[in-house]
Amino acid sequence: MDESTPRSLLTGYQPLYVQVKDSLVKRIGSGSWKPGEMLPSENELAAEYQVSQGTVRKALMALEADRLIVRRQGRGTYVARHSRDETLFQFFRIVGPDNRRLTPTSRVLSHRKQRASNEQAARLNIEPGSMLHAIIRVRSLDQAPAIFERVFVPVALMPDLRVQANEVMEEEMYVTYQEKFGISIARASERLAAVSATSEEAKLLNLNTGAPLLEIMRVAYDVNARAVELRISRCNTDHARYAAEVN
Repeated sequence: MDESTPRSLLTGYQPLYVQVKDSLVKRIGSGSWKPGEMLPSENELAAEYQVSQGTVRKALMALEADRLIVRRQGRGTYVARHSRDETLFQFFRIVGPDNRRLTPTSRVLSHRKQRASNEQAARLNIEPGSMLHAIIRVRSLDQAPAIFERVFVPVALMPDLRVQANEVMEEEMYVTYQEKFGISIARASERLAAVSATSEEAKLLNLNTGAPLLEIMRVAYDVNARAVELRISRCNTDHARYAAEVN
């Protein structure tokens, strides 16, 4: 189904509203509508897809539930724009012992390009040896260094991604991906493991070598289910913990 598929080509076996939703997702992912841009009205979309307004409304409700759009009463429907706070709320799952949400600050240690290992390539669904941006940073919680983080992004997706060593990152990286490259992160898959701090990690996090850390390996996907980022975070949980809701 083409990104701008009209109703005449909505011939799959899925319910019509799901087909309309999938088409809209592809159009958002391809940049047909930019972050913050208003979508056509329900009536206009219904006419374009040759379906009922109720079908379009149901598709938009599903998109809203997935946080891909924002519906503003009396004003219209807009492509969701990542903000620092919203991104943290959705994707940053480290909280204080009292369940207080923590806001990290980030300092870049290095940014270089390297070739993807077999494991990195498999997780990002790219060819081994493909070029990656490799960013290393330390994230602090309550002004204390707490997370040593490696971030890998395919160069082919964001050729001009640049961060400077010792730069304090004011924005979340997902905000940067969307605003500078039009890539919106929609979901992430995470795997947790208990690991021991290396000498480098221990030094940067003010710990002893071998101290226990929580490793969070995350692959982030855009609205079209394309793997965009591999992130490996090693967290000191002496004064924080991982919290996730399971539905």
